[in-house]
Amino acid sequence: QLQLVESGGGLVQPGGSLRLSCAASGFAVDYYAIGWFRQAPGKEREGLSCISSTSGNYADSVKGRFTIYRDNAKNTVDLQMNSLKAEDTAVYYCAASRDVSCYSNDYREAMRYHYWGQGTQVTVSS
Repeated sequence: QLQLVESGGGLVQPGGSLRLSCAASGFAVDYYAIGWFRQAPGKEREGLSCISSTSGNYADSVKGRFTIYRDNAKNTVDLQMNSLKAEDTAVYYCAASRDVSCYSNDYREAMRYHYWGQGTQVTVSS
């Protein structure tokens, strides 16, 4: 059974950092495109970043502040988030797909992902 579990969310002050982790089971992350998304109340799910065996990508809203890492040995994909802003407050999800090319903007389309984690809340507030 393929499963994704996010962890690492919490409350952080503006300008702070958090590192989210996406732990996969039932499949190897290096054979899939792994994307990170977020969804704030009343807003659509937003694609933030993607990593595959050949490429990575970032949305303009997080480029230069967020970094995606894959650890094949641990079978995890982390999202390091720096310089956090209030507008980064959302539930963050990781997702996996065999049909996504991270080098194109396809990675931002949630419908292209087959497997999703349950999400982890990130709140940026003073």
